[in-house]
Amino acid sequence: MSLLLRLLIAAASGLFAYLSNEPTGWWWAGIAGMALLYVSLMPWRSRPGFWSGALIGFLHALVLYLLMLPWIGEFVGKLPYIALAVFCALYALALGVGGVAIARWRFGFLAFPFFYVLVEWARSSFPFGGFSWVRLAWGQINGPLANLAVWGGPALVSFAAVMCGVGVVGLVHRRTRVVAVFAIVVPLAAGLATGMTVVNRDSATVGEIEVAAIQGNVPRMGLDFNAQRRAVLANHARVTESLDASPDIVIWPENSSDVNPFADPQARSLIDAAVASVDAPILVGTITRDEVGPRNTMMVFDPETGPGDYHHKHFLQPFGEYMPMRDFFRRFSPYVDQAGNFQPGERDFTVDIGDIVLGVATCYEVAFDPAYRQAVLDGAQLLSTPTNNATFGFTDMTYQQLAMSRLRAIETDRALVVAATSGVSAMVHPDGSVSQETGIFEPAALVETLPLRDSITFAVRHGFAVQLALIIMGGVLVISALVTTRR
Repeated sequence: MSLLLRLLIAAASGLFAYLSNEPTGWWWAGIAGMALLYVSLMPWRSRPGFWSGALIGFLHALVLYLLMLPWIGEFVGKLPYIALAVFCALYALALGVGGVAIARWRFGFLAFPFFYVLVEWARSSFPFGGFSWVRLAWGQINGPLANLAVWGGPALVSFAAVMCGVGVVGLVHRRTRVVAVFAIVVPLAAGLATGMTVVNRDSATVGEIEVAAIQGNVPRMGLDFNAQRRAVLANHARVTESLDASPDIVIWPENSSDVNPFADPQARSLIDAAVASVDAPILVGTITRDEVGPRNTMMVFDPETGPGDYHHKHFLQPFGEYMPMRDFFRRFSPYVDQAGNFQPGERDFTVDIGDIVLGVATCYEVAFDPAYRQAVLDGAQLLSTPTNNATFGFTDMTYQQLAMSRLRAIETDRALVVAATSGVSAMVHPDGSVSQETGIFEPAALVETLPLRDSITFAVRHGFAVQLALIIMGGVLVISALVTTRR
């Protein structure tokens, strides 16, 4: 097989992996993409060298990320978006090199999924906390493999998707066909069986609560920056005050009050009026400041006790909410100084609101495994993803993020409320299904009675250990492949 043909197949594999993600959501395309990637690395008639493997892996990832991440450039232009796509694709250089070595084994297709998870973990962890947004698992939310999140979180789902993909390739050879059948059937059967027997167990329900998610919408034209902030707050207060229902708790999005209510009496008055009108505690996304610096805060405002519990966002978005190595990057882009200087909070992802413990992962935090796992371990009976996607317009970003929230619901066996400033807000059940959702850039209120759970899933308690086992095995296998190849 010529290098050109391998590169074309690699590019196609990136396209298919992209199509598995929302809003397209063809979960089987992710499996097909992994099959094509492995085909491009295999020694068909000729053995690709390590340099060829690096190029194959890089092209696969570059196509995937260029298609998946244009929303990043919606506000800051194409250069930062392309730079991030290229940077993320660099990790796939290692994927291609190790993949070429592994593919030379007859049963290398059984080893490749472990190595894939290792590379995915590295990209999701380093540097600056990594970029978990592009994990393969998110594209499996509409298929049976998503149910495996209850056992090992996104890492196990990614592993299963790759195993199914490379198993399809193993069917081609008579000597590997029987093993390949098992490589395909076992993950799919496990996902289906888990969905029928483990996911969304009613026995874990300890009560119900009526929740309202408020999407106030944002003005997009005709207002200066400070006036727009106040208009966003007024929109959320107005939608809340127009509620016909009497919910137990109300959830506003991240940045729904981008005016600090502890420094601005008018902002505080708007919030207090909304709380009084609904006569229920409201979780408000706002900006606060303490001795450490500015915080991205979700704070409870109660009709009887006023300001209460809060969550300071812990996993901050680099190059957005804060700027690592600001002086260095200023040399390359004038947008550097538009990045914030927010300070991270403690690893505390719960708030007491009303009579329940609510898990909170603010926007970007939903992509990080420890957020909701720690929330559930700390007693969260219900989860929430307050988010502000207004900067990204009508792009795919909000749909990609909703897929993450849906997978987290399965992983933790919790209902989850997505409240967005401009869309998509949604009510997500513990099986990952969406019962209600809003459009983009429209004011709306979602009200629903959701279950409260006290279960602790295997993934919540042992998900890190599962991922660690997969990445250690991936390291051992790729080193073994590289050594035997040299011999």
